Amino acid sequence: MTEIRSTLLTVFGLGRFPRAPGTIGSLPVAIAFVLLMLFASEWVTNIVLLLLLAAASIVTIALGAWATEHWGRSDAEEIVSDEVAGQALTFLCLPWGMQRIDDNPIMIIGIGIVGFVLFRIFDILKPPPINGLQSLRDGWGVLMDDLVAGLFAGGLLWLLVWQLA
Repeated sequence: MTEIRSTLLTVFGLGRFPRAPGTIGSLPVAIAFVLLMLFASEWVTNIVLLLLLAAASIVTIALGAWATEHWGRSDAEEIVSDEVAGQALTFLCLPWGMQRIDDNPIMIIGIGIVGFVLFRIFDILKPPPINGLQSLRDGWGVLMDDLVAGLFAGGLLWLLVWQLA
């Protein structure tokens, strides 16, 4: 049971990378966003992002107390399920139905890169009120700072895309 919990929280071991596990944990979501936007419909992309957000959030909250005990700290760097949720939320903030974006592969790749970088900046720097959310108990503190970082990054990404489209 310990291995299953650890696998879910580390997102199949991504959180065990020795350098920048949060960045490594966020990257698959950005890659999935780009690939889905290039090869699937916008609806499919958003459904996958919603499922990633929901699954990662549930895992982080449900296993937060166990993770604190297991790793000896409340927001261990091995936990990257929260990064998956926050990165998915970043891309879910994008405006739907912007045809000019959907038909431009370079724009889609650029949005994926910028969304990834913005989320990582907000997640690493944790400007207020993001930094205060880490004091919430168990998995809530682990998750909420990443969700708010995702909202900040997503809002900024939305503004950038809105200006370009």
